[in-house]
Order: sequence, then structure tokens, then C-alpha cells
Amino acid sequence: MPGLTPRRAAVLRGVNSRAATNELLAGLAHRTFTPQAFGAFLADATVRSVREAQRRPRALAELTAIHVAVAAVAGHRGAPWLVASWLMGATHLGMLESCTSLGPANALTVARAALPSAGHALGAAVPIAALATDFADGQIARRTGSVTRFGAQGDFLADAALWTWFVLRYENSRAWRLATFAAWIVPVGAVTAVSFERGGMVDLPRSRWFRPAAAVEVLIGMRVITRWATSRRQRR
Repeated sequence: MPGLTPRRAAVLRGVNSRAATNELLAGLAHRTFTPQAFGAFLADATVRSVREAQRRPRALAELTAIHVAVAAVAGHRGAPWLVASWLMGATHLGMLESCTSLGPANALTVARAALPSAGHALGAAVPIAALATDFADGQIARRTGSVTRFGAQGDFLADAALWTWFVLRYENSRAWRLATFAAWIVPVGAVTAVSFERGGMVDLPRSRWFRPAAAVEVLIGMRVITRWATSRRQRR
């Protein structure tokens, strides 16, 4: 590309996804978040995302196949969620870094992110499947040495999207809704805001022992299973 600055070259041609993202954010912050800066940010991010997807046709095909499979259950009612889920995955394939395939762990994470689209068909099976895949994807990634930034970031975002959707649709308790927002939406919003303000990616703090999101997830899942079991007993 003629006239390509070193910064844009690093963004558009660089292999390291995190470094490219940092360059994008730094450029946006340097230009003080003007409308023109946001336009350039979105344009460069889109170009890079397309190129990264083209470099990983197998991963893109796997991502698409998972969403097609879920669509077979969800039907047309789940189309908006499926489109958004597919776009989120397709535009972040660069986070696979050296991997050209999603792999089993990331495939489970992607499937979990798409589950709300089939909520009307699966009902109580959605949170149960979410709990199962959330446990399995991390175990598989660690045991097979296939941990990726795509999986690490996607895991939390998939949980945030799924459980927020679930409590808004099925949970009438205001306390549980607030707990869900505090566990997922607040951290995602805070990390995003700080990353933009600093002009570089900030990782979500993680603790092996203090994991409020995991606790909320398990408790909501237990509430669903308890309600489902009670309902079955009452119908007998």
C-alpha cells in the first residue's frame, strides 16, 4: 500500500493480534477520539479482521459450521443473535495467533455464545449446556496445551452475553439481575473503557480463588435446575 505509515503497517500487516490492537487504540487516543479518529479506527480494524479471517479459512469454516448447526435448532427466530455471534467470532480470529483451527475448546466456547439464539427451543437446557461447556472448554484447553487469547477472552464474553440474556429473559429477581450485571457487564465495561483511555489493551484481572462470575453462574444454574425439578414433580 503506497503511503502506508509504520503504525498502519503494524496494524494491517502485523502478525501479533495484541500488538495490532494496541496500535489501533494508541492511534485513537493520540487523535483524541475525534469522529475522524473513530472512523479510521473502525476502518483499519475491519481491514485487519478480514485479513486475519482470510489467513485462517479452516477456523472461519468451523465457526460458520457451528453457527449453521445451532441455526438448525434456533430457526429464523434466532437469526439476529446468530449473526451477531458469528460476526463477533469472525472478526476476532486473529486472536488465535499461530493457530489455524478453532480446536475443540474454542469450538465449545463459540457454541456456548450462540446458545441464546435457540433459547426458545431448548429452554432449561440452555443454562445446563452453558455450565457444561464452560467447564469443559477450559479443561480441554489446559490439558491439550491449546490455550489461546481467542478462547480466554471469548470464554468471558460468551458467559457475559449468555447469562445476561438469560436473567433478563427468565429471571424475575432484581437481586439476581444486579448480581449478573456486577459479575459480567461491569468488568467488561470497565476494561473496555480503561483500554480506550490508556490507548492499549488491559487484561481483565483473574484470580484462581476469587471468581465472582463463576459463583454467580453456578448459583443461577442451580436455581434453574431446582425450578425444573420442582416443576416436573408437580406435574406427576
